[in-house]
Amino acid sequence: MLAESKTLAGHRHCPGGKLVNRRDLLVGGSALFATGLTWSAKTDSTTNVVTFGQSASLTGGQAAYGKDVRDGILAAFTAANKSDSKTRFELVSLDDGGDKERCKANVKKLIAEGVTSLVGLTSGAAAEACLPIVEEARIVMLGTASGNMGIRSDKLTMAYHVRSGYDDEYKRMLAYVKEFNMSRVGYVYLKDTSPANAAAMNAALEAVGIKMTVSVPLDRNAKSFEAEAKTLLDAKLDCVLFTTNAGPIAKIINLMAASKYAGFYFSSSFAGQALIDDITGKGQSVIMSQVVPRPNAIAMGVVKRCSEDLAALGTDTRIGFTSLEGYIVGRVAVEAARSALKGGDASRSRFRSALSELNLDLSGYKTHFTSRSPQGSRFVDVVAIDRTGRIIG
Repeated sequence: MLAESKTLAGHRHCPGGKLVNRRDLLVGGSALFATGLTWSAKTDSTTNVVTFGQSASLTGGQAAYGKDVRDGILAAFTAANKSDSKTRFELVSLDDGGDKERCKANVKKLIAEGVTSLVGLTSGAAAEACLPIVEEARIVMLGTASGNMGIRSDKLTMAYHVRSGYDDEYKRMLAYVKEFNMSRVGYVYLKDTSPANAAAMNAALEAVGIKMTVSVPLDRNAKSFEAEAKTLLDAKLDCVLFTTNAGPIAKIINLMAASKYAGFYFSSSFAGQALIDDITGKGQSVIMSQVVPRPNAIAMGVVKRCSEDLAALGTDTRIGFTSLEGYIVGRVAVEAARSALKGGDASRSRFRSALSELNLDLSGYKTHFTSRSPQGSRFVDVVAIDRTGRIIG
């Protein structure tokens, strides 16, 4: 956890009076919990410390995605700490490798240690598995970096979203499919994700009068996708719509391109910046739905600030769709905590109350929560990535 140790370095006292280096506590994450230390949202009369917890895929097939989200959040927190001498924002990130059980264990640890809120979980399926824990603890789960519909049920009370769900993404993608008269459509999705995602896809298809030609589930951690690629090729499709992490998409595209597939590839935002990086230089192109502004739109205030704050962070992470999504989550968390602190402290209940009334304009991206809606934004853009990795439309 090198990025956290650089950003959050400092000292504080733990029970018993021993001076502990915060760098030592946050490197590796799990060491923090082995000590049995706790923290509060207020450490003394002049400095407020608000700590957020994150379970993220920092290793495995989604490592690039997880690290981009984490560093985006850290960039927002670091910038806020530089501008506010009375409040310090901290992030404790634990690696779950995209595994549901590891994510659940991490979330339990973070809750037990007293974080104000969970932020930026990076696996929609894992976040969904954590919902009973989150609901029971009455702790906000803010800004999960996924459009997973399983975490967007009207029955949930603690899941808040800064980005659109797959329902909105699918509607935008399929409007494009319909406009260009594509009728033979394939859908590739992760078999361990919510059936609510497939329901959203079917609803979007029905709305434009298209019937699914073939639906292909897959294992996100499989080593080979030859069988899935063959199924798609045999179906003679006009286009393939993917809702999966970047690795499987890149491999399937490679296999289909080798067989001279001439149709279109569509991807949801889940593939993130990693897919763009994967296809760059391979002579391939893909159409993607995105839930944040384009990272090359530097005239937008939120894009410019994110680029500057990531550079100041000192890691190798640069602005892209995924790091920008994490950055927006971090900015929302900061503003909700600041609003909560105006009333005295950033307790979990006060943080949730502040968040549920937050109307935030980040100069190019707006979020608006209400007591009746935890969906802060429905922004969706559709972009084309050309054969050199450029965003062209």
